[in-house]
Amino acid sequence: MTDSITLNEFRLLRDLIEKACGIALGDEKAYLIETRLVGLMTEHGCADYGAFYRLVAADGNHALRDKIVDAMTTNETLWFRDTHPFLILREQLLPRLGAELLAGNRFRIRIWSGASSTGQEAYSIAMVIHEFCAANPGLRPEQFEIMASDISPSALFLAKSGRYDEATLGRGLGLERRERFFHPEGRVWVVNDELKRLVAFRKFNLQDPMEPLGHFDIVFLRYVCIYFSDALKRQIYREIGKLLAPDGHLLISAVESLRGISDDFAQLGHAGGSYYQYQPAT
Repeated sequence: MTDSITLNEFRLLRDLIEKACGIALGDEKAYLIETRLVGLMTEHGCADYGAFYRLVAADGNHALRDKIVDAMTTNETLWFRDTHPFLILREQLLPRLGAELLAGNRFRIRIWSGASSTGQEAYSIAMVIHEFCAANPGLRPEQFEIMASDISPSALFLAKSGRYDEATLGRGLGLERRERFFHPEGRVWVVNDELKRLVAFRKFNLQDPMEPLGHFDIVFLRYVCIYFSDALKRQIYREIGKLLAPDGHLLISAVESLRGISDDFAQLGHAGGSYYQYQPAT
């Protein structure tokens, strides 16, 4: 058996991976496939990456492709990542939407965490909502709905369980919020039901049609489109625009930009960060 991948084997697997989950890899990224898939190749008794590709291509139920997606997707995340998106949510977006709820002009706010990984972003949003409602009498957390999606089955399993160890909680979560929104069970801390009730997790591939997801007032899509081709980025942002309510908002990461990708969003700033309002070009 060899753990070294040929250029042809790499390109076959690269194209399969891009079709499966959208991740686009240049030729210089062959090492990523070598290092992340060697375990699966060994586990399935393949002598080389060519044999592994043929096995995956013949996998009718796509179970092996799910394992490859798990291996190739980057599930790097933490609580309240970058800080400013959650300040924007609390100080700019929720006050306007909350006022509409109180005025009876709307009855529910929907938020999509579009690359939720192991759940930290979605639960961070839920914490901000709970804190905002506590500070604004008349608003109730059950008036908010968070849909959190990811393509990785293992990431979603962890997110749904809401169980995190000390090291994971230490990445961005303060002691006050830990005591308020989590409870200990042995060596792990578990998300309280009041947060879990706000979040619905589901498997979703961003390449798939988005219309069945429904409409949203706010979309978080952070640190995922950086791995996609420009063509796929344009498709995704175009489809997100169709899902957003009039003047809805999109939050992406600080290392991403819509410049040259979409003209349908106006860039705004707050708390040292940027966010976008849907304003389709005419």
